[in-house]
Amino acid sequence: MTIELRLDRTAILAQTVHIRTHELVADISEAEGGNDTGPSPHDLYDAALGACKALTVMWYARKKGISVDDIQTLVERDDADERKGIYRLTTTLKVHGALSDAQLKELEAVARKCPVHKLMTTVTTEITTRMERLP
Repeated sequence: MTIELRLDRTAILAQTVHIRTHELVADISEAEGGNDTGPSPHDLYDAALGACKALTVMWYARKKGISVDDIQTLVERDDADERKGIYRLTTTLKVHGALSDAQLKELEAVARKCPVHKLMTTVTTEITTRMERLP
């Protein structure tokens, strides 16, 4: 799959992100020199984790017949030591439904196994960067 980004000419640095049939804007804050017209790349990275955990829990709950009526996910970032190689994310998933304590623990274990969590913590990601001239 390819994700395409293009400069948003109505802003200073913002990028329009095209993913399949979806479109969103990524930008940086005004304090960082952008227009704050959308979430920053760090915000999107963090949000990917939260979304993955929520989607994984909902998928699993439905598959196993566990009653989850609502889910809200918070992702808190501590990037104070990012330049030292430590980036801390704390996720809190709040679920509503007729759940036993055992089911709640089961869903917590499932949330820890979401694919993005695994990508962020156990997989080696190899990145290749190329530069080309536009015609």
